[in-house]
Amino acid sequence: MKFVHNFDEVIDRRGTDSKKYSVYPEDVIPMWIADSDFKAPQPVVDALVERMRQGVYGYTPVSSRLMAAAVRWQKDRFGWEVHPDAVEFVPGVVSGIICAVRALSRPGDNIVIQTPCYPPFFDLSEHNGRHLLKNEMILKDGRYEIDYDDFESKLKDSRTKLFILCNPQNPTGRVFTKEELIRLGELCLKYHVIVIADEIHSDVVYSGNRHIPFASISKDFEQNTISFMNPSKTFNLPGFRTAAFIAANPLLKAAVHNVVVNNKAIGENICGTLAFCIAYEQCDYYVDQLIPYLEVNRNYVETSLKDMDGIDVVHPEGTYLLWLDCRKLKMKQEELEKFFVEKVKLGLNNGLSFGIEGNGFMRMNIACPHSTVEEAMERIVMATKNLIS
Repeated sequence: MKFVHNFDEVIDRRGTDSKKYSVYPEDVIPMWIADSDFKAPQPVVDALVERMRQGVYGYTPVSSRLMAAAVRWQKDRFGWEVHPDAVEFVPGVVSGIICAVRALSRPGDNIVIQTPCYPPFFDLSEHNGRHLLKNEMILKDGRYEIDYDDFESKLKDSRTKLFILCNPQNPTGRVFTKEELIRLGELCLKYHVIVIADEIHSDVVYSGNRHIPFASISKDFEQNTISFMNPSKTFNLPGFRTAAFIAANPLLKAAVHNVVVNNKAIGENICGTLAFCIAYEQCDYYVDQLIPYLEVNRNYVETSLKDMDGIDVVHPEGTYLLWLDCRKLKMKQEELEKFFVEKVKLGLNNGLSFGIEGNGFMRMNIACPHSTVEEAMERIVMATKNLIS
């Protein structure tokens, strides 16, 4: 059966234990945290309903089906041949990365990240006694580029043990090219720095771009990488707290596994495992329909703001997150956030939460019905015109 998903459907999420809708008053449209306003794929919903009807919800074993589903997705969507033994469950990408950090480095060691970056990367380093080294990306002609000289200078430090790669990059929307990834990977090999690859946004890549799993580039890269995947962003399943890491190197895998076990993070979630498997086994159709829908939303925002003074959109190559450059509005960050909530009536992510490099920026989530994006753009344009006039 060929499913057609209705991404235009508007779903009232207030009062449904939604974190996204629990922060702002009802007259503010929440377009911040990275979950979507779309229903999950129908095969996932049907499988979960049927499983719940059984009425017995006991402990679960390690799921070989989860491993196979991850292997199938990587092969069919990205051409990466992964052995099932390399795959292991973790409760989430961030919690899994924390386990990897604890397994593969020691307190006092350095971890390199590229900024602006996903806020938990700051916390997971600092809360575990590691030093954070920031490889600041360069915004040039509306596109973020990698400062390789600075990157190498950070790797040269003998205390640098890990590099956390986020690709597609959150919040800039960059999808790194093969050439960029090779250059990063070769430097990491040169200085014996292990790569932790957060590829949670890998499915949301727009036309003209291609996601390349970092570990798929070469055997050397594969042996030096822990990769993380999760269907949560793609299929709107974050509440199930079910992800996986892939480690072809048995020594790296065993090290991370031991920390996962020691922290009692090994128990799989009945619903989470089932949702993970069905999504990656049966729901290619959903992704194939989602990307062009999001692309329409992205293009609509860019067109709406193109000729407007004050806000520039950093053109995203992937993710459903738009990085808005609001520096021309010449507001302090707290004034900018207040402006969006109180005047525009939109709840966005504060750019400063992504590092000092996010000063003057806001992040917008466009994984919502097109009607919501239209309303949001009307609000931004009107409020900004009134501000400038």
